[in-house]
Amino acid sequence: MTENQEHEKHERQDEHTVFIGAKPFMNYVTGVVMQFTTQNAAEVLIKARGKFITRAVDVAEVASKRFLEGQIKVNDIKIDSEGFKNKDGKDVRVSTIEISLTKV
Repeated sequence: MTENQEHEKHERQDEHTVFIGAKPFMNYVTGVVMQFTTQNAAEVLIKARGKFITRAVDVAEVASKRFLEGQIKVNDIKIDSEGFKNKDGKDVRVSTIEISLTKV
């Protein structure tokens, strides 16, 4: 696979990915629902780190059990951790989660 093809594949994956952060909760739920309804995505990934992991779980649950009930399901959940240097220069690790939602 050429470097350009690899880049395009990565962009397509990110196209249906919702990164959870500090925005209002319903923005993320709406983002997930829109991916399935208007962009006809077969799969949407919800990704979060650290303190936003609980929000990611809530987004997945509200999207699948209230807004698109019977239309999507949780397909896979991956947990991991990432290491990086904080602003003080210390090595720290933060937990990560990736929730895969797919059409039923």
